[in-house]
Amino acid sequence: MTANAEVASPPVITTPFTLETATRKVRLAEDAWNSRDPHRVALAYTEDSVWRNRSEFVTGREEIVQFLSGKWERELDYRLTKSLWAFEDNRIAVRFQYEWHDADGRWFRSYGNELWEFDHRGLMRRREASINDVAISSADRKFYWPAPGPRPADDNGIPSVR
Repeated sequence: MTANAEVASPPVITTPFTLETATRKVRLAEDAWNSRDPHRVALAYTEDSVWRNRSEFVTGREEIVQFLSGKWERELDYRLTKSLWAFEDNRIAVRFQYEWHDADGRWFRSYGNELWEFDHRGLMRRREASINDVAISSADRKFYWPAPGPRPADDNGIPSVR
């Protein structure tokens, strides 16, 4: 997608969160990330959003777009699932798993937790992500829906066992 292309704004879900709105916010984030469209993803964050992603620090939408563009150039056939862990007022905690392969065809499942903080408009102003990668064989993959694209509604998401 070009920088001038029109990108649809994400649905507005404002704080304080309820169980229903926090769960919906998590699924909307998952769907956006599964689009692998960094411009679409960036719209859910404040202009000055601050991230810690593993050992990288990112500030602002422009850096978010750059970060995600590089991520999805390296992490091929990316498929993500997120699950609400906890929420309160303007904060949400999630756990997630995603699968991807590198340019040499080696598959990985990445496990992680994120802490999110939102402004009064429902835009994320802070994101902290801790992520660990585990090498897997192609036969051990669990996420097979067409990509890019959202996880199917009838897919249960994060498996209860590794």
